Amino acid sequence: MTNAEATTSTDRTGTGKAEAAPAQNLEAERLHALLEPEVLANRLYLEDVSIHVAGANRVVHVVVDLPQEETGGVTLDVIAEISKTLSDILDNDPSTDARPYELEVSSPGVGRPLTEERHWHRARGRLVKVNVLQGENVTGRIQTVEDGGVTLVPEIAVKKGMKPKQGEPVKIPFDRIRSGKVEIEFSHLEEAGLENANNGPSEEA
Repeated sequence: MTNAEATTSTDRTGTGKAEAAPAQNLEAERLHALLEPEVLANRLYLEDVSIHVAGANRVVHVVVDLPQEETGGVTLDVIAEISKTLSDILDNDPSTDARPYELEVSSPGVGRPLTEERHWHRARGRLVKVNVLQGENVTGRIQTVEDGGVTLVPEIAVKKGMKPKQGEPVKIPFDRIRSGKVEIEFSHLEEAGLENANNGPSEEA
């Protein structure tokens, strides 16, 4: 089973609700550098590390993703494995301030905004809505991502219950994209003919 919003938590604290702590940015950057080599060694990408505090406790939130050349999502089994590995690293961190912590590891959800080129690569074959600067907005399926832009196959609205019609492919340069997000749908990979393409081991469960 693939879960795009898979999450696991390793409790090293007492109870308490975590609250945002902007002052932890430098520590988050340090932990990013500490954890990234092991994440890469497990054929994953370290998307983000953030720290939230609740009194004397810390919540270390780590977001991992598949490499940009792969489609699909990170499985729960992979999340569990990398969580144990990262927890061991944090337990043996010589620079830690010794405060108790809770480690949370997750993968990006479908609703993540497409803000980086790698996000567009990871969304190949998905239906996306793109807000365009100085042009008409486009809803279409990502065909390719290359040469500083993304090529979409537009989906033309039809009557309810009918399969959408496809328009001619259109290329949109990244510098003309105001925002982009994936539209939630079922069986998107099968429809796009990508169900067996470029999937790594984490697609199997």
